[in-house]
Amino acid sequence: MLKRLETQREAPAPAEAEAGFDIHGYVNFVWRQWKLIAGVTALFLLVAAVETARTTPLYTASAQLLLDPHKEKAGGQDAIMTDAALDLPTIESQIAIIKSSALLRRVVEKERLVEDAEFGARTRGGGGGLLDRLRELLSRNAPQQAPARTIASALGGSPETVATVENVKQAVAVARAGQAYVINVSFTSADKEKAANLANAIADAYVVDKLDARFEAARRASAWLSDRLVELRQQLRESEEAVARFRAENNLTGATPGATLNQDQLAQLNGRLVQARAETAEKKARLDMLQKLEARGGGIGQLPDVSSGASAELRRQASDLSRQEAELLARYNPSHPSVVNLRAQIADVHRAIAAESQRLAANIRNEHELAKARQEAIEKTLREVTGANDLDNTKAITLRELERTAAVNKSLFEDFLQRERVTQEQSTFEARDARIITPALAPVTPTSPKPLQSLLVALVLGLMAGTLGAYALEMLNAGFATPREIEDFLALPLLASISRMDHRELSVNGAVVSIPEYPLAKPLSRLSEALRSLRSAIQMSDVDNPPKILQFTSTIPGEGKSTLAIALAGSAAQSGQKVLVIDGDLRRPSASRYFGADKKLGLVDCLTGAAELHSALVYNETLKLWFLPAGGKTQNPPDLLLSERLRTLVASLREQFDLVVIDTPPMGPVVDPLIISNLVDKVIFIVRWSSTAREMVAHSIERLSGHKKVAGVVFNQVIDSKAQKYGKHAYSYYYGGRYYKKYYAE
Repeated sequence: MLKRLETQREAPAPAEAEAGFDIHGYVNFVWRQWKLIAGVTALFLLVAAVETARTTPLYTASAQLLLDPHKEKAGGQDAIMTDAALDLPTIESQIAIIKSSALLRRVVEKERLVEDAEFGARTRGGGGGLLDRLRELLSRNAPQQAPARTIASALGGSPETVATVENVKQAVAVARAGQAYVINVSFTSADKEKAANLANAIADAYVVDKLDARFEAARRASAWLSDRLVELRQQLRESEEAVARFRAENNLTGATPGATLNQDQLAQLNGRLVQARAETAEKKARLDMLQKLEARGGGIGQLPDVSSGASAELRRQASDLSRQEAELLARYNPSHPSVVNLRAQIADVHRAIAAESQRLAANIRNEHELAKARQEAIEKTLREVTGANDLDNTKAITLRELERTAAVNKSLFEDFLQRERVTQEQSTFEARDARIITPALAPVTPTSPKPLQSLLVALVLGLMAGTLGAYALEMLNAGFATPREIEDFLALPLLASISRMDHRELSVNGAVVSIPEYPLAKPLSRLSEALRSLRSAIQMSDVDNPPKILQFTSTIPGEGKSTLAIALAGSAAQSGQKVLVIDGDLRRPSASRYFGADKKLGLVDCLTGAAELHSALVYNETLKLWFLPAGGKTQNPPDLLLSERLRTLVASLREQFDLVVIDTPPMGPVVDPLIISNLVDKVIFIVRWSSTAREMVAHSIERLSGHKKVAGVVFNQVIDSKAQKYGKHAYSYYYGGRYYKKYYAE
């Protein structure tokens, strides 16, 4: 059952689930906890204001460095020192160089910061604000990577210098300016002039460091190239002497190095032979085409390369004459003198064309024969030279190897010589790849502390801390505060809510009355209305069989169950019912003490047979009701309550009285309420408002025999001023507000 109740507690109601963001719930939460939230926020603001007032103002000055990607070069582009491209890793590397201990050590030594009151290790002491002390404490507790003396020896300085460098490093900020090749170097100090001077000093140190690095690299490269040139010069001399010596020994001289006379002739003849063969092939192709045309009855005029010149001019004349002949035949007969004369001209032109064609064909045949004869002559000469060339192959191979070695050594020597000259020029040429474009100026306003920003941050943090604290406080409050929580967590209705009343509220005509007597003095009060509402709710819990035997119990002592039981009985008696109150708490009979009957006969005596019921009943004239005290002491209350006599007694009382109210002990400590719950019609469970833990209440209700017998829960000692702050789920508590007071006669 407890698991079922917890599930119902965790699951949101349909209306609440559909509501989504409930702004009223948050407003009511702030309304309930505004004092805590405001107090924590005020504390944060106070701490921020005090810390801001105590903190020394700091000034930040910035200088801008330009990393020039288009640097001027010395005469010669093929330098041995290549410049890296200014990509993102390169720029990040330059930022790391500026923040390095080696670079900052130069600034510390140049500016004599070891003796400086702000950064010097010898003069720097405690003080500062709370944040400074926290940073000092954290740096003191942080694990050291290496002893100060070890770092000092590595950097080449004293331990005081190393400590000063670390202090300066904390004041330096280096960052890239957007996507440009610009680096901002910022320095923070309590002195505005010092901040500007040190920012410029760091920027200057970086520029000088870049120049020194380039000069040192060029000097080392030049020294290495000079040593290498000595070796290459000796190798070149030896290789050239070997070539000259081999030529002299073998009598090899000629225009082309590395070749003999026979080889020169062979090369020339091979070139001429290739040309001759190409020319012969071309002439042979023309001759073959001419022969094919003649075999088909064609003429030389169909060759592509004879379509121009004299032959073409003759063919054009023949065409013109033929056209003129056709025009004359259209007007005259063939025997006309003009036609006869024109035909004679046409015959002369055709004879000229035939003679020209024969001449061209003869030229093609002659040219082919001449090319063929030239090719045969070159081939004969080549055959003669080839016979003598075979004797020089071994010497030629050796000579070519010696000459290749000399050529390689010469090329390598010339290349290194050029690089050595360019490197010497670069070592003396200041190619500035970094320069200061904006020097640092003394700032006008401090960068920290910023009072407004600090107060805003403190305000936000205070609100967050106060809200979290208030939320944690409400989570720690394990009690029930609204009817909705009762219904969701316990799956039981809230029958009534009884407000807490102090002595001032219980004062009537100058005298303080008890809670059960208060409704008699003021029958139209809120308490009277709450008791009547509780009676109605109990009756409505079972409309068909209105309960007559009621049991009042709670989870733990001190929740006011006995007082409410007597007050409910008194309210019912005032309505004309015959009411009996039984003190069923045989261990701590608080109801008996209220009626002053704790020494009289009672329930224990009736169950043990020591007294009759009519002799144990007490009538209270004030409340107009009957009362059965607890009676004498007993060592075993559960056995008495389990007896058949109690069952018989309750059955007889059901017939004699209109309403029987049994006040039983709390559920937590003893088992007595579980026994009595089997004899009653309904159980009224009292819960102290916003006090008793939910899990304890749920566990107590689970233990009751027959969960259906629990009519519901009554909130007791409700603080109306606080309960109204729980929003829409605490609607019943608004009835105590000023808008409803006119309905009550307090």
